[in-house]
Amino acid sequence: MSERIIRGCFPKSKAGERIGGGLLVLIVVSISTAVPALILSAAYGYAWQLGMVIESFMCYQILATKSLKVESDKVYRALKTEGLEQARKAVSMIVGRDTKSLTEEGVTKAAVETVAENTSDGIIAPLFYMMIGGAVLGFGYKAVNTMDSMVGYKNDKYLYFGTAAAKLDDVVNYIPARLSAWFMILSAAVTGMDWKNAGYIYRRDRFNHKSPNAAQTESVMAGALDVQLAGNAWYFGKLYEKPTIGDPIRKIEAEDIRRAHTLLYVTAVLALLLMSVVKMGVFGVCGI
Repeated sequence: MSERIIRGCFPKSKAGERIGGGLLVLIVVSISTAVPALILSAAYGYAWQLGMVIESFMCYQILATKSLKVESDKVYRALKTEGLEQARKAVSMIVGRDTKSLTEEGVTKAAVETVAENTSDGIIAPLFYMMIGGAVLGFGYKAVNTMDSMVGYKNDKYLYFGTAAAKLDDVVNYIPARLSAWFMILSAAVTGMDWKNAGYIYRRDRFNHKSPNAAQTESVMAGALDVQLAGNAWYFGKLYEKPTIGDPIRKIEAEDIRRAHTLLYVTAVLALLLMSVVKMGVFGVCGI
């Protein structure tokens, strides 16, 4: 409803669409940070223990580790036991591309790519912003990322209206995406995956995507698993030619979804530990 109201307030032109989209992002992000800020201010004002409990719960809600694993695992289980049609349906729930004509290899690639990209968007980036500004900044980040997922498409409807959301998402994910890639390389070494190839493919293919951030983690995932990801894909009935990421050292298989989960969880744990150490170190230096 808010999107339609805002669209109606501006002329149907490139500039009008961009201004309207920017206003929508501003409103959503402002509300998403103001509400938790007010709640936490009241909670900490009443008792710091209450504030800590509420903020800890908020931070837990912001992270998407379990939901990412659960949703992508539905694709794995469908491939193993329910057939290709169900796997296409399952993967359509977590990707934006057209899935009706995907092969088993295409379905698997889509699931693995989603795990790779959302390791940054759903876990490392929120952790990064919570390390800086607690739950309030974490919710601010999630608002930006969600707006990009909703209106940041380059189709006829959102080509101009979604510009602000897409550009702002690129900016806020710039540092987290690169941190995520290095955390994933470290995780590949810890789990016994091909971390040397992960580092090599990262250096070579990390910009093989129109987004400045998406290929950062996808390239590490491709290298760690010794498979090739990305390539051409259909969106909204139109074929988009995209470069590949990684080398086809071996053919991708359904089990790679589970291997991606392993990399996901180890990356999340390492990032949480290291960022906690950094935050505690900053607090110690500042005497907080």
